[in-house]
Order: sequence, then structure tokens, then C-alpha cells
Amino acid sequence: MSIFILIAFSLFATAQRLTYTDSLLQFRNNYVQTHEVVKGNDSMYFRFFPVDEKYRVNASFEKLNDPTGFIMKTSGPRSSRYFRYGVLHFKLDGKDCTVTVYQSERLMSDTSYKDYLFIPFTDSSSGEQSYGGGRYIDCTISDIINNHLLLDFNKAYNPYCAYANGFSCPIPPAENDIPVNIAAGEKAFAKQSH
Repeated sequence: MSIFILIAFSLFATAQRLTYTDSLLQFRNNYVQTHEVVKGNDSMYFRFFPVDEKYRVNASFEKLNDPTGFIMKTSGPRSSRYFRYGVLHFKLDGKDCTVTVYQSERLMSDTSYKDYLFIPFTDSSSGEQSYGGGRYIDCTISDIINNHLLLDFNKAYNPYCAYANGFSCPIPPAENDIPVNIAAGEKAFAKQSH
């Protein structure tokens, strides 16, 4: 009887992995199909790291009180005020890591995006395998449950500046430089844009 339970558990675990991988592939396909900057034949230049559940981490969340905020630097002339909403703590490759979660002042006044949170980051792959200007992850306040957030680097994506000139893309603050190689999410765009 126990051998059947073991086989059933193994099949269930495999199905769960396939379901997660399939959901990520669907997420990527939707990302490519609905991209606002890269269209048509240029879509063939998107590249992604293989889906790896190791980069889907359960991070503990620490709320911050930042009533004044700061102006986040961008790659262009426009800039925006952001507030430090909180800090995520997690382990990756045996290292303790933290990233700050931000909330845009501009989006806070839009009812559709008032709960939107922003995680810009760089890591050891930046400028090598991934875009040198860093990558982004989006989440919402409701994604934080019991002071934890399922932080999925497989959903990391490039700013518009990775594809074309003329955008004012937020530059990840130094506090969000993660000291490991995050081989997950979107890689550097394969077509030269500059």
C-alpha cells in the first residue's frame, strides 16, 4: 500500500511542477503577445531563462513608514516620487538577500493602480545575461499575506529602455542590488536597439 501512496505522491508532485511551468509559459506568451513596445517580427528577439522554481521564493515582508518618499532616478528626463512600502527578506543560493518594495506616488492616485507595488532590481546577471539597467517585478498589496510574499523572479521583466530609446525607465536603487546571479525571468533583448 505504501508504494502506491509514494507513486501517487510522485505523480502529484510532477503534475504540480508541470502546472507551474505551464502557467509561467502562458505568462510569458501573454507578455510577448501584448507587449506595448516590441511588436511584430521583433518579438522573436525576446529571450528568457528556463523556468526554475528555485527562483520562486517565500519572502518575509517588513512594512516601512516612509511619509516623504524620494525621487527615483530614471534613464531619461522624467522622474517620479516613490515611497518605500516595505522590505522583503529571503535566502537565495545560501545568501541572505533583501529588496525594497516601492509604491509610486502617481499610481497611488489612480484607483486602478493604487495597490500596485514595484520591485526594481539588479543582480550578478545584470549586463551579462540580463539587461544591464536591471529588471522589474510587479505585485500588489493584496499579494502580501501574513507578512509574506511569494516573490517569483521567473516573472522578472525588462524596462522599455531595453528595447528602444526615448523612455524614462526607473533605475533600480543601489539598495536593490541582489548579490547573487538570478538566472530567471527575461534575459537581455537579442536585438540591438541603440
